[in-house]
Amino acid sequence: MDEHSSAPEPHSASKGQETVAFLFLALVLFPILAVVFVGGFGFVVWMQQLLLGPPGS
Repeated sequence: MDEHSSAPEPHSASKGQETVAFLFLALVLFPILAVVFVGGFGFVVWMQQLLLGPPGS
């Protein structure tokens, strides 16, 4: 069997690319998602109270 006939190995990311990806996730994407989820939950609660009244009423 010839060495060159095997399937090529998948391209692995360099350490620099992994660092950039981590920094993007940690400093950009996750904070934005956190604000979106908290804001969305607040909006849902606000709409619920607008339609159904405040809690305990």
